[in-house]
Amino acid sequence: MNKSELIDAMAEKAGMTKVDARKALEAFVEVTKETVKAGDDIALIGFGTFTHVERKARMGMNLAKGTKIKIPAKKSPKFKASKAWTL
Repeated sequence: MNKSELIDAMAEKAGMTKVDARKALEAFVEVTKETVKAGDDIALIGFGTFTHVERKARMGMNLAKGTKIKIPAKKSPKFKASKAWTL
């Protein structure tokens, strides 16, 4: 399912217009990005949890040249699905 198909499904399920469904989805994505970037978590019971993780600096390899490179530390978003989602 791509974004437009998701918007169509949301609009049909919620009984709203596709324009409103698009606005709701885009607002959800923006709020989630801002919250996780700020270091806070979002827990949606029955769905999952959006968190951020801090990855440590490490050494890696440039496979094309065969040389070692330093990979800097960084923050990444992470999603963990709820146990209700196990198939």
